[in-house]
Amino acid sequence: MVVTVVFDNNPFDPRLRTSWGFAAWLEYGDQTILFDTGGDGKLLLHNMAMLELDPQTIDIVILSHSHGDHTGGLGAVLAANPQLTVFVPKAFPTRFKNQVRATGASTVEVGDSVKILPGLWSTGQMGTSLVEQALVARTEQGLVIVTGCAHPGVDRMVAQAMRGGQDEILLVVGGFHLGGASRRRMGKIISEFQRLGVRQVAPCHCTGDRARQTLRQAFGEDFLASGVGWQWQSESPDVVDRARDQMASGTPSSLATARR
Repeated sequence: MVVTVVFDNNPFDPRLRTSWGFAAWLEYGDQTILFDTGGDGKLLLHNMAMLELDPQTIDIVILSHSHGDHTGGLGAVLAANPQLTVFVPKAFPTRFKNQVRATGASTVEVGDSVKILPGLWSTGQMGTSLVEQALVARTEQGLVIVTGCAHPGVDRMVAQAMRGGQDEILLVVGGFHLGGASRRRMGKIISEFQRLGVRQVAPCHCTGDRARQTLRQAFGEDFLASGVGWQWQSESPDVVDRARDQMASGTPSSLATARR
């Protein structure tokens, strides 16, 4: 599995443009998934081109929630590749869903948790006043959870993902929506992440600078500084197996490397 942040308001790759919003390009097996589309289609396509990512190779688009900074680039993506399947929470406006269908794309409305591909699924829509879904992927090293803004609570979304996956959580990446979070709220989130066994975090977009610094202090080297152009890749099964064999035999190994 490869995750590349292609739209974000936090800088990482100096070649790319930043703007408020979020989108992540995922390669999972032989499938390409775009999770959210940022707020500006022209900027999104520019960043993709700089990274040599072709929108015509996208198989599936998943939209976390209906805010424009996550859906605004969809029109540009559909113009380049209308033969897509777009997964949206059922709570999305009917007009929006009809506009997507009018382009020729297929639309899947997500209520409860739903399998998107083998090993890849949605948490299902969560929240009340603002409904949102997160993406969960199974890797050899554990679950990877991708959030758009985590309006229902990033700790709640991670707990929901773990209930559906019944596996360790390797990585949580995306917007955590903690810009105005109190110290007490941050402490509860970190405690819940620790209880759930979250190993790595890569917060970006709406997480907030102060919250990112707090998470950096809590996770140390397992805090991954994410931004537009940041990329993460899971190890292949043989690398993980070698690391486990080395640990079992007492041979020094880099478990942190194996986890990435």
